[in-house]
Amino acid sequence: MRIRSLGVIDDAVVELSPGFTAVTGETGAGKTMVVTSLGLLLGGRADAALVRIGSPSAVVEGRISVAPGDAAAKRAEEAGAELDDGALIISRTISAEGRSRAHLGGRSVPVGMLAELADDLVAVHGQTDQQGLLKPARQRGALDRYAGGAVAGPLAEYSQAYRRLRAVSAELEELTTRARERAQEADLLRFGLAEIEAVAPRAGEDAELAAEAERLGHAEALASAAALAHGALAGNPEDPEILDATTLVAGAGRTLEAVRSHDPALAALADRIGEISILLADVAGELAGYADNLDADPRRLAAVEERRAALTSLTRKYGEDIDAVLAWAEEGASRLTELDGDDDRIGELTAERDALRAELSVLAQTLTDARTEAAARFADAVTAELASLAMPHARVSFAIRQTEDPEGVEVGGRTVAYGPHGADEVELLLAPHPGAPPRPIAKGASGGELSRVMLAVEVVFAGTDPVPTYLFDEVDAGVGGKAAVEIGRRLARLAKSAQVVVVTHLPQVAAFADRQLLVEKTNDGSVTRSGVTVLEGEDRVRELSRMLAGQEDSQTARAHAEELLAAARADA
Repeated sequence: MRIRSLGVIDDAVVELSPGFTAVTGETGAGKTMVVTSLGLLLGGRADAALVRIGSPSAVVEGRISVAPGDAAAKRAEEAGAELDDGALIISRTISAEGRSRAHLGGRSVPVGMLAELADDLVAVHGQTDQQGLLKPARQRGALDRYAGGAVAGPLAEYSQAYRRLRAVSAELEELTTRARERAQEADLLRFGLAEIEAVAPRAGEDAELAAEAERLGHAEALASAAALAHGALAGNPEDPEILDATTLVAGAGRTLEAVRSHDPALAALADRIGEISILLADVAGELAGYADNLDADPRRLAAVEERRAALTSLTRKYGEDIDAVLAWAEEGASRLTELDGDDDRIGELTAERDALRAELSVLAQTLTDARTEAAARFADAVTAELASLAMPHARVSFAIRQTEDPEGVEVGGRTVAYGPHGADEVELLLAPHPGAPPRPIAKGASGGELSRVMLAVEVVFAGTDPVPTYLFDEVDAGVGGKAAVEIGRRLARLAKSAQVVVVTHLPQVAAFADRQLLVEKTNDGSVTRSGVTVLEGEDRVRELSRMLAGQEDSQTARAHAEELLAAARADA
């Protein structure tokens, strides 16, 4: 990883080798920034406070080796990323304003994509993860993860049935609790549909009647205007002295016809006058027909106005025009059919709800049985690991319980509460020594014991659901002496099958590492490129001496450091 302008780190490169790498340094030197950097590469939450003061942005770049065909490689390639010689290049940038950008294999991707890859790449554990392990929901999740397909299969079926039951129950509750409102809605729809049916409007009828009413209301003026226009075009028999347009145009045409052979231009004009004569005749004929067909009956006008009033009463209630009224009627009829079918629907939903509850009972029992079987194996495996972590007499067990609830599902002959993950309440118990009653680890484990329990749990997971890299941030907090040596030894064993990175203050743990990195600040309080160094030989002895006694040059501390390294090498 290359880290720039993140916290106290100005610019540093961290090279993590295969096997067991220990990251050490003085308190506040920036060791935790190594963990934070990896967390950012894996989709962790960005915080503007992480950006080094005075810098516009913080950048973390990482190169993670993946095998072609691995789940992580497939996900990355589906996102359009390209592998670089068998490695994924990931970068994350955080601006001082808090904006975050992510790149994967040369492509810009959502931060969530990095989080999806994290599950297949790295398991990160720190003090906050220990607190998470205290929550029963996390403990149930850990047990389910360990159980594998025995729980995953039934749990997937259970979750699907549970979601469907929630949806069915919600719809059934709405139908039954809102029965009165739905009955009132149905009555209003019936009234409205009956009112519209009684009037029986036609599409566009309101516009047609408005035009007819306008014509009937001005019938006399329209007839008079048509008659005058007709007279002007075709002449008035009662006053033959007045020349009409048809006569004048015909005369003009005859005049030009007499001389059209002398000039083609004048002949063209004569043809156009002929066209005008035909058009005048057509218009005059239509005006005569209009006047003859014009209905001036006041009784028809009264009937039109009455019909318009009936239509207006509908548009006031159901739509801005008759087309909208007819659309409302169509939707109302469909809704009424739905409401009228509620009784049948209630019966169908009730039957489906009962069938789903019966199905959930069977699946919940299957989950309980699978978890009980897996819990015994998981507890034995974790207990065996604790024996190798200087807790030889500790025993881990699981309490799997259900809470009675008359509204629940039947499991084991009892009606119990249920949720999205089944009916089981799972709690991890610890008996630290013989004769001690098993107690929840939140109450029965000290800080050091809790660190070892979590490490033991992770080691057990490594055998069933391994990831390529494990990162522990001060998982050895609260531990010392022989227990610290055993933690170092167990981490070294875990590193034989995976890459293990540990941020630690304990020399007993660091001595077992295949590689030790020292994070140290410069005089100006920053960590530069040269501030993350690989310790070898004498330099590693000096750092272990500092960790042991706070004195790099103490002969006693040096002897103890050399002894720790020799013991670790012998154990390997």
